[in-house]
Amino acid sequence: MKYPIVLNRSELDNLYKISVPDLPGCQETAETIDAGIDKISQAIAAHLSILSEYGEKIPSGSLIEHHRNNFKDGVWAIIDIDITPYLGKSHKINVTLPELLIKQIDDRVSKSSAYKTRSAFIATACLIELAK
Repeated sequence: MKYPIVLNRSELDNLYKISVPDLPGCQETAETIDAGIDKISQAIAAHLSILSEYGEKIPSGSLIEHHRNNFKDGVWAIIDIDITPYLGKSHKINVTLPELLIKQIDDRVSKSSAYKTRSAFIATACLIELAK
């Protein structure tokens, strides 16, 4: 899942405040942008873990344009987080797909580091479709 983040530099303490608009309350501060990105990635994982523990739905990431009116200043970036670990226990299911589609999926999985398995590819496609 891709979550937009916004970094704002404070004139008072010269620190960056990093916020994740799609995850209210998920914020960090850091001395540099690089450190801020590392810290907010960990904060997002912790935030999603807590939501998962309480059985809450994992929020989808929005487009940056969706949030720009609420955050006039700042530097925008995207954090890509694998949300699969926060969706609950995996269950094996039997799915019937056309042979050509399976070959296309396997070809994509073999050429992309974004997907570790056929199941991960299918799960990602389902999450994208459900987020619409």
